[in-house]
Amino acid sequence: MNQDKMHLVNKIFNNETIRTVWDKEQEKYFISVVDIVGVISESDNPQTYWRVLKKRLKDEGNETVTNCNALKLKAKDGKYRMTDVVDIEGMFRIIESMPSKNAEPIKQWLAHLGSERVDEIFDPSIAAQRSIDLYRAKDYDEVWIAKRIKGIQDRKALTDVWQAGNIKEGKEFAILTNEIYKEWSGMSAKEYKQYKGLRKESLRDNMSDIEVALSDLGEIATRELAKKHKPYGLEQNKKIARMGGNTAKVAREDLEKKLEASVITNVNKLNYKYIDDKEKIENK
Repeated sequence: MNQDKMHLVNKIFNNETIRTVWDKEQEKYFISVVDIVGVISESDNPQTYWRVLKKRLKDEGNETVTNCNALKLKAKDGKYRMTDVVDIEGMFRIIESMPSKNAEPIKQWLAHLGSERVDEIFDPSIAAQRSIDLYRAKDYDEVWIAKRIKGIQDRKALTDVWQAGNIKEGKEFAILTNEIYKEWSGMSAKEYKQYKGLRKESLRDNMSDIEVALSDLGEIATRELAKKHKPYGLEQNKKIARMGGNTAKVAREDLEKKLEASVITNVNKLNYKYIDDKEKIENK
């Protein structure tokens, strides 16, 4: 499947031409604001419409305008020109601010999603069932789904131990996760995803059974070692993460020696292939 036809952005806009760019460093999609405005407003001059809307949002103190960047995007004439872009969140903020009948279905969809999330706060089992249904829709079998849910529980047990060791959620979690991955696979999580041709997709969801087992072993070993040695702060926890990753590395090397082949694969579960833009992304 061509990448332009599978983007969620294009699906939302009924496959209208919406220019999107994938930023590898930030691991984010950026979307052309003018294209969004053109489809939603049906204006004969989307550029002018956006200038007026942009000024209004700025006067209202809307952070979407503040966070609006400019990237070089390919125009209809084939030339690359600086174009205002926003990320996914910014895209929805702009749509919500537009008084157009074409925006209403998307606004209703967002309202429905918000209602679902509130329901999940009262009854977390709804979120769990939603995850299971999504995996089923992607043709994962029941055994795999059960293992995946268990893996999520094991991951939470690890991050609980990290938090007890004064590790902050977000960036520091990612740093420690990378230490584990690099130790047993030779790649950071981002490099591993790129090796498999992934972008926003989950790395675990696109691993082989062996890769998942090694990932789980590295994280479980890290958790147990952290519980034993009680490291405090990032540097101490990095040492423990490398020890846990090494446990998986030893298992990997032993298995590869017997198989006489690498267990690291670039195979993924996607039925499409991304086509990277050849032009360099330039932030201004």
